Amino acid sequence: MTGQYRTRSTEETREVARQFAHTLQRGDVVALIGDLGAGKTQFVKGVCEALGVSSPVASPTFVLLHRYIGKDTAGEELIIHHVDLYRVASSSEILDLGYEEIFFGDGICLVEWADRLGNLLPDKRIDVRLILGGTEEERDIALTRVNTGIGLENDAR
Repeated sequence: MTGQYRTRSTEETREVARQFAHTLQRGDVVALIGDLGAGKTQFVKGVCEALGVSSPVASPTFVLLHRYIGKDTAGEELIIHHVDLYRVASSSEILDLGYEEIFFGDGICLVEWADRLGNLLPDKRIDVRLILGGTEEERDIALTRVNTGIGLENDAR
């Protein structure tokens, strides 16, 4: 699922995220980019709902990382890493989180403020850009599958 979407409520934003979640595969990294209040956490909540997470989903702004347990399309347990880089001051903080496991593991990685990763942002990812619209609840959402890595051009995903 890629493309442009306009939502006019929190529920519509979460619905786009729920539909998007059905396209995710193990190992996917979702880079959420947008201003404060653009709906990144609401988008994550929608993804987690669709993936069967039963625990409350909240922004990990002060702890940087939450892990949730959901289910993949085969009904198998799936770890979902929810990272919030709003307060990260250096790349060493990101590496200390367990960068390799989170970004290149067998789960799904949802990263708020992903643009703060700099050169640590994986070449293969899905960018979700949330842009506030004309009203408080309106936003434009752009979903783009990115594959900038050398040698990955023939990847079917």
